[in-house]
Amino acid sequence: MCRAIFTLCSRTATILTASLALSAAALAAPAAPNALSGGAHGSSGAATRPVAGAPLQNFGHDPFLHISTAIADCPTPLGPAMRESDWLADAHHRIEKGNHCWLEGRCRLSNSYRYDVEIAESAQRRLSSLAADIPWAAQTSLWLTFQRRIIVVQGCVTPGFALAKFLKALGETADVEAVVDQVVVRRPGAPMPRLTYPTPEHPDLPVGTRALP
Repeated sequence: MCRAIFTLCSRTATILTASLALSAAALAAPAAPNALSGGAHGSSGAATRPVAGAPLQNFGHDPFLHISTAIADCPTPLGPAMRESDWLADAHHRIEKGNHCWLEGRCRLSNSYRYDVEIAESAQRRLSSLAADIPWAAQTSLWLTFQRRIIVVQGCVTPGFALAKFLKALGETADVEAVVDQVVVRRPGAPMPRLTYPTPEHPDLPVGTRALP
């Protein structure tokens, strides 16, 4: 009984230490490009974009990859960038969500955000291997955001693109827990459909869009 309590306390202390360290690093981190500056087929989004006087920045340094450019007029998503006020408001929830995975025994690492750079690298290799079967580079303009083992796919695809097959294959990347679809179908000659993702010009999540789990 004593040993069990000691183990639980030690585990809790480890979590608290990791949480405080992450909080301090997150709030003090300077504006900088992502750990991965782009992918095998593109580049990362700008770190800072002014919108109505409030700069948008990737405070968490989450990997953000622009992987394809076939649809020229596809709006660039906001990706992991946000206003500082939103970052400060979300900081506690980010730490809580990051540690939750380990507390439930679903992560081998102490925080699920620690997987993201490795997952982004693995996803790029996976995309290269998928190209022969799914011509994603020729039929899409897509951006990928990696946050706590979740891949958020944003951008535009052509009509008839095998999106479900693409998302399923991307979700088979090692350590990925979920893939979130925020993609729109861009039909030639038709008006741009209502976007399902925020942009630098409109940084709030569109009404009706499912937030990350």
